[in-house]
Amino acid sequence: MRSSHLAPDSGAKFPIAEFPRIGFLKNLVRSPLIEIGEYSYYDDPEGPECFEEKCVLYHYDFIGDRLVIGRFCALATGVQFIMNGANHALDGFSTFPFGIFPGSWREASDPAAHTAGHRGDTIVGNDVWIGMEATIMPGVRIGDGAIIAAKSVVAKDVPPYAVVAGNPARIVRTRFPAEAIERLLEIAWWHWPIDKVTRNIAAITGADLKALEGAR
Repeated sequence: MRSSHLAPDSGAKFPIAEFPRIGFLKNLVRSPLIEIGEYSYYDDPEGPECFEEKCVLYHYDFIGDRLVIGRFCALATGVQFIMNGANHALDGFSTFPFGIFPGSWREASDPAAHTAGHRGDTIVGNDVWIGMEATIMPGVRIGDGAIIAAKSVVAKDVPPYAVVAGNPARIVRTRFPAEAIERLLEIAWWHWPIDKVTRNIAAITGADLKALEGAR
């Protein structure tokens, strides 16, 4: 088989030799609380290996919230995921986090206050494109095929195949009619074996649903 028929190595950290700014995140992240699907990449001129430190903020082991990103996602430079560790308790008169400081302040604080406002895991579906310097707030779920415009601040869940933009991010449009979106979610090409994906790049990147449904 000629090399032109082969998919990129899913185990590579830097799959494009001439562009080391692009990295497959599954092979770069270290935290057990971050789960990345195959072929999802981060693009940064400072190097994609900085993703955890630069892009996943306030992610503390003692809180335990997860960041889950599906397969075939494209993350542009400066994307930020704000995790639940950034939240402060809102039920009392003060939002100051006395409990994080050692000594009497910590002893006097209710540990449950640290988790009162947590919104759960942050979930990004498959085939999602997140634009440059977009910010994803804690507990947000982004559906398959969605597009997040550059510099958006996403504080609410995003439906599959929606395009969102702004601060706060709002739905600008859906990429396809509802019936087509339903069919695309049933096809779920991102779960295909990689050899089938490779054989059907034209159908995946095209706009003919029948061709995609008939892929072999």
